[in-house]
Parts: sequence; structure tokens; C-alpha cells
Amino acid sequence: MPEILGYADRMAIRPGESIEFKVSCETGTARFRAEILRLRCGDDRPDGPGLSTPPVDADVNRDYPGRRQAIDAGSYIVVPSAPAFDALESFALATLLWPTLPGGGPQTVMGRWEDDIAASSGYALGLDAAGVPVLILGREGRRWQLGGTVPLEARRWYRLLASFHAGSGDAILHYEAFDSVGTGCRAETCTARAPFAPAPVRGQPFVIAAQLAGRDARHSTGHFNGKIEAPRVVAAALKPADLGPVLSEPGVFPLVAAWDFAQEIPTTIVRDIGPHQIDGRLVNLPARGVTGHSWNGRSLSWREAPRDYAAIHFHEDDLYDCAWQTDFTWTLPPDVPSGIYAARLSCGETGEDYVPFFVLPGRHRSKSPVAFLASTATYLAYANSHDAYEDPTAERAHGALLNLSPADLFLMRRRDFGLSTYDLHRDGSGCFYSSRLRPILNLRPKTVLWSFNADLHIIDWFDQHSQAYDVVDDETLELEGAALIEDYRCLITGTHPEYYSPGMLAALETYLQQGGRLMYLGGNGFYWKIGWHRELPGVIEVRRGEGGTRTWAGEPGEIYLSTLGEPGGLWRSLGRAPQRLVGVGYASEGFDSGAGYRRLAASHDPRAAFIFEGVGDGIIGAFGAFGGAAALELDIFDPKLGTPAHALRVAASEDHSNIYVLTPEEILTNYPGTDGVESPLVRADMLFFETPSGGAVFSTGSIAWAASLAHAGYNNEVAHITGNVLRRFLDPAPFEMP
Repeated sequence: MPEILGYADRMAIRPGESIEFKVSCETGTARFRAEILRLRCGDDRPDGPGLSTPPVDADVNRDYPGRRQAIDAGSYIVVPSAPAFDALESFALATLLWPTLPGGGPQTVMGRWEDDIAASSGYALGLDAAGVPVLILGREGRRWQLGGTVPLEARRWYRLLASFHAGSGDAILHYEAFDSVGTGCRAETCTARAPFAPAPVRGQPFVIAAQLAGRDARHSTGHFNGKIEAPRVVAAALKPADLGPVLSEPGVFPLVAAWDFAQEIPTTIVRDIGPHQIDGRLVNLPARGVTGHSWNGRSLSWREAPRDYAAIHFHEDDLYDCAWQTDFTWTLPPDVPSGIYAARLSCGETGEDYVPFFVLPGRHRSKSPVAFLASTATYLAYANSHDAYEDPTAERAHGALLNLSPADLFLMRRRDFGLSTYDLHRDGSGCFYSSRLRPILNLRPKTVLWSFNADLHIIDWFDQHSQAYDVVDDETLELEGAALIEDYRCLITGTHPEYYSPGMLAALETYLQQGGRLMYLGGNGFYWKIGWHRELPGVIEVRRGEGGTRTWAGEPGEIYLSTLGEPGGLWRSLGRAPQRLVGVGYASEGFDSGAGYRRLAASHDPRAAFIFEGVGDGIIGAFGAFGGAAALELDIFDPKLGTPAHALRVAASEDHSNIYVLTPEEILTNYPGTDGVESPLVRADMLFFETPSGGAVFSTGSIAWAASLAHAGYNNEVAHITGNVLRRFLDPAPFEMP
């Protein structure tokens, strides 16, 4: 297991600002060392260009006390203590419930419970280890439970009621399922006389979907997996006949609280529509904008029909923020150059971790003519992905047995470090959200050449050619828009800018409309629409609907992003295919070995002469880390999807293996011949076109292009073409539309 892990409170920073680092010595080492490095290349393979991490003279480079820091994973709602809770004697708890893991261990639905070494006090409604509803009362260390006999079924809506009468001690537990049209059926009612009244727990929060181990809300347990809707707390004992009315018309009862999950869906606020307005707060990003018990397909938008989306889906493995304490803070000097940096953390003889961050240029400093746009949204989408070993098709897609890294093996055991948007929660539902406030083990140098570590090949190519550059990032692009990039003559993407928000896409469109030049050195770019959370920094949301290459599909009716109130899914399905922006779009993938490009007739057009200066007519890029510059995920031109009519398709890859297959959106119905041997659509297209305002776009159509830059010491046709394009794109002479 990793001996040391860390993360920072931010991923992008400017000179003069401060960044906080949070560190956990997982094996209990008493001290660790921190050093600030500049990241140039993370490819430490024996046949790769080699690790390049020049040291930075920073005042935080020293030893620090070590400690192990815990993670409180699992989502829930915390409602602050209030006098109305303290005054409760007789009470009733009611809610709608859609469990997804009944029988997966004890789970708390809601309650006000205090459980420590000295005493168990309070009350809670939950499920026992077998998935049977239970009412639990506690007093002075004693615990009493009233339970049913029939366990709940997974993925079925139920109505639950738990009631206690303080005068008589009578307790009632009632639950009933809904059939497919919403009519109650299979009800069970349990009654008993409790031996004691629950002890008051003054000052303790009321919690929904978990219980707290202490009053500081730093550790939770008993997480519920599934959807909850319309939780109610009533200051009176109720009967089963009251269950329907209290859920639909709570105002006729002596309410303590009635939370309406249909309100404030884009936020972390949970509104109480009862008389005391005791609002709650979401912890660890449960899923909002999900279908409730009344959804019937009449609308797909929670904005249009909020009552149909009045539920929240909780998971025991949700995570927003590890909430570790800060171990050291670096205030960047005002003259630190823009680039990609990392804090290298080390302990013992072998413990090592890198915490990358992106230093943007200062607001009032002159900028380099070219900027590298770090795909931080895509980094987050893949953060701590379990997909490589949980996807049953992974070995077939690679044409080889899996070779799991130490990080993979660690994450198999430690799901508390959070999931990627490619992963399934333990209850089988897809993960909507990803956050940067946690150690991200695949956002590191010295890892597999995918996304971040693959992008460092471009950074190394800059440095090998002494090309001045700045680094900007997706999250800042979302916040600042086109103003962040408008001064750059040329903007270069990474290898895989797959995830894009409306704001990010609009910024790039504005940049090109104003005459900017864009080099898209990747594949499968601008593919999925995402939303950034409006309250929580560093959180993206993805909804995977009926199209696209994906590892899970969302529940029916759950395509609208909770963060934006707009449909998610593929940009192509929303009328903004990547071909409209960069001329090419994702069409096929394969993960065994790549291929080279063959020049096409358009490569000899005078408009494209600068691209191939000094490059012969032979196959281009039949080398590199993946066996060819066209590999992994490939993009093609398509005029129907928006490739400009004047675009020049100057080269295309060929001879891909039958491991390569078309994306689902390229196939209306399955048929033989959709692989790399048979289909003419399995290829990468290299494209160039001018824009009306004097700018231009160059696209390589392959994730693996950058992995071929370093071949033969960066002296090869892939590097020559990339350099030729950059030199012309930095030339202020405007491009002319044909």
C-alpha cells in the first residue's frame, strides 16, 4: 500500500497566492519530507524519455511531522440541533424510501442518535442487517428495537412510518410497497410497548441517511444506500392511516420538520418547509436531480417537473472532501514562472507521492505567446478510476491480460478515496460527481500514459525545444471564460480534452471567433457535457444517457445535470459535435497497438505546405509508446456533424487491428465489420482549416500523438509536424479563408 498520500486545497494557482497541502502517512511514519518540483516529463518507462522533475527552491522544502489522516466517506444530510427537536416526547418519523442495498448491513434512514462508549441515546428509523425496517430507541446505554419480518426489496419504492407515544410507550412500525402504478401493497404493521422512552440528546444534529459517531460531524456510520424522499418529523404519535396524508399534506400535522428535496437541487441546501424552517446541509455529494416515486416519464427535466424529482440518492461511497488538516502551505513567489508543478512527498525508504498543481501566469505579467490548456475536467472525470479492473470488457479491449499497478490494487481495497465518473457505486448506480479534494492516484507522474501523464509529453517537448509557454486549466477557464485565453496567439490542448462544460466550450468558440489559433493534439475531445458545481469548488458532474462509449447508463429520466438544470450526455447529441469546433470527432477506439498516418492529396495543397515542411511522403508516426501515433481513441472528419467545408484532411491512419471498434453513436444497428480490419471509419484524421478572423485549427485526431513526440530524441516527423504548425500559428500573419 502507499506509505504516504497527499492533496492540495486547489489545483490551479497564480504567483503570490497560497496553496495548502494535506498529507497522510498511511503506515504511521512519524515524519515526512516535502519538496516542490517542476514537472516536465513523467514517462519513466525504460524505453521512454525519462522522468524530468527539476527542483524548485522553495521555503517549504523540509521535513514535517507525520500522521495518518482519516476519511469520512458516505453521503448524508446534517440538520442542526434546534429547540423543536429538544422538545420532542411523542413523535413520528415518516418518509418515502427506494433502497438499493437492503441486506448490505445496518443502515440508518433518519434519526437523532448518540452512540458512544458511555451511552446510546435517542431514536432512529433504519434497516437492520437483513434489510428489514426497524425503529431503534436508546436510553442510558440501553437499546431497544422494534422490527418487521419482511425485508425490503431493492429498487422498489416504500412508505415508512415509525411512531412512539411517550405516555403509553406504544411504538408502531409500518411500511408498505408501491406497485408499478404507485398503489400501496404488501403492507406490514408491527406494534409493541417500549420498555423506556428514548433519552433526549440535546445539541445533537438530526441526520438523514447516516448517523454520526460524535457531535462534531467528523465521522459517520450506518450509511443508507438508495433514494429518500419527503422525510417528516412530527411532534405526535401517528397511526398507519396517517402515513399517506403526512407525506402528501404535512401541514395538517404538528410538524417539527418536513424537508422538500425538490427545492434547491443545484445546491447543498435541503429546505425544511415546516414551521421551524430547520434547513439541512448535504455532506459528500449525494445525487440530486434524480427521479422520485411519482416520476412516470412525462418529463425528463427536473426544472420542468420538480415534484417528480423530489428525491436524493445516497451512497456509502460518496465523497467530496477528505477534509484532512493542512500540513504545510506554500505562498508562491511573485516571479514563479507558469508551468506544471508538484509537491513531492516522501517518507521512510520507499514512501513517495506527488501532488501536482498548475501555476497560471500572474494577472499583471506579460504572457507567453502560447498556452497549454490542462484538461483538469478530464483528469477529474477519471480520478481514481476503478474501471480498468472492474469493467469485464477491459482485457478484450486491450487484447491482453490486465497488469494492475500498486495504485489499482490499493484502490480496490480503499474505496473511501472516492470514485471516478467511470465507476459504479457499491449499489450498482453510476457515479455522477468527482472532486479534486482528495488524493488522486492516477493524477501523477510515473503512472500509466493516459490523460495527465501523457500530457506531460507535450510539456517536455516544449522544454526540449526551449519554447516559452504558459499553462492554464479547465476550472479557471470555466470561472473566467474567454478572458483567460484571449491574449494567446496559440492555444494547445492536451491529449484527451474529453469533458467540457458549456462555459468552457463557449470560451473556446469565442477565442476562435476572435482569431485565435488552436492545436488539438489529442483524440476523443469535447465529447461529454459536464457541469461544474456552483457551490463546491473543484466538483464536476457527468450524466451518461442513451449514447456514447460509457461504462454505465443512468436511470431512466436522469439525464439532466443537477448542477446546470440542462441535459447532459454527448455534445454531439446536443447539436454541438466536436467537428464543429475542431473539425474531427471521436469515432473508434482500441487499446492494443497503434498505427501511422498516410499523407493524403490535400497534404500537397499550398495551404498545408507549412505543415509538412521537411517531412517526406512516407508513413508518419509508425512508432511511439503505443506502437504508432494513431492509437487508443481516434477522431474523424464528418461534414454532416459540422466539419467546415474548406477543411483540409491532410493525413489519415490505416491498418488498425480488429481490437479497434466503432463508438456506439456511429452504429445505428450492430452488424459484422465494425472493427479496425473491416470498417473504413476506424482511423484518425489529421485536419487543418482556417477561421474567418485570421485564425486556424490543426487537429491530429489521436490520443497517442503526443506519445510519439519523444521518439529518437524528439527528432522525428511527428515532432517536426507539431513544430511546423506551432511556428506558423505563432506567426502574427493572419490566415486567409480559401
